Amino acid sequence: MKLKFWQRRRVNVLRLDGMVGGRGLRLEKVGPALDKAFSGKPEAVVMIVNSPGGSPMESDVIAADIRRRADDKKVPVFAFIEQVGASGGYWIACAADEIYAMSGMTLVGSIGVLSAGFGFTGLMDRIGVERRVTTHGANKMRLDPFQPQKEADREWLKGLQADIHAAFIKHVRSRRGDKLKGEDHTLFNGDVFLGEKGLELGLIDGVDLPDAFIKRRFKDAKPHRIHGPRKPLLARLLRGGSDALAEEMMETALRARLGL
Repeated sequence: MKLKFWQRRRVNVLRLDGMVGGRGLRLEKVGPALDKAFSGKPEAVVMIVNSPGGSPMESDVIAADIRRRADDKKVPVFAFIEQVGASGGYWIACAADEIYAMSGMTLVGSIGVLSAGFGFTGLMDRIGVERRVTTHGANKMRLDPFQPQKEADREWLKGLQADIHAAFIKHVRSRRGDKLKGEDHTLFNGDVFLGEKGLELGLIDGVDLPDAFIKRRFKDAKPHRIHGPRKPLLARLLRGGSDALAEEMMETALRARLGL
C-alpha cells in the first residue's frame, strides 16, 4: 500500500555554503536552519557542505551544536561535500556520522591553520602621514602591519596556530577514529585531497550523491530541503558595502588557493 505524503518518513536536507565566520556561516545564522533540520522526527539529517574554511571558532561551535542536536534527538547525520570541504568546512563536515564526497573531483581535508596579512613598514613615511597609536599592555600591538615584524611576535603566533591545529586534529580523530588510514604527517599537514584520495586516507566514507544515497539508504523516505543561511537581499545586491566586499575577496582567495 502506498503511503500518504504525511505518513512518509522524512530526511531533512540542509545546505551549508560559503566561508565560515563573518557574514558567512556563523552559529547565529546557521542556528535557525538547524532548528528546522532537527525538528519533528526525521529519519536523518543530510548536510550539503560547500566551504573553503574560515574561522576556527565558528567551525567549532557549529560542529558542536550539530552534534548536540544529533545526540539529543538520536538522529543520524550525513555530510555530503560538494565542491570543497576544506579546513573549517571539513571541521563542520566531521560533525556528521558519515562523510561523502559528491564527486571524485571534490576537495576535502586541509587540516591545518593559516594566518596571512601584509606588512606596510615605511609606507606612512613615503606618503607623508603620521600614525598615532596609544596602548596599555606590552603586547597590545603584536603583529602591527606598520612596524617591522618581531621574531617574538612571530613565535607567539606560531604557538597560537599550533594550539588551534592540535584542537582541529583532536576533533577529526574523535569523529573519524579508526577510519583514518594515513600517517599523521600526511593527514594533518594542511594538504587538500581529491575525493578518491580522501576516501583512501579515511577522511571520507565514500563518493555518492545525496538523493541517490537517501533513496538507497531510506527507501520510503522523502527528502525535505531546508534553506540554509543566506545573505540579506540588499547585501546580496550591493555586496553589503566594504566589509562584505572584503569577505568576498577573502573567500575568493581561499577558493583560488584550492584551484576553485
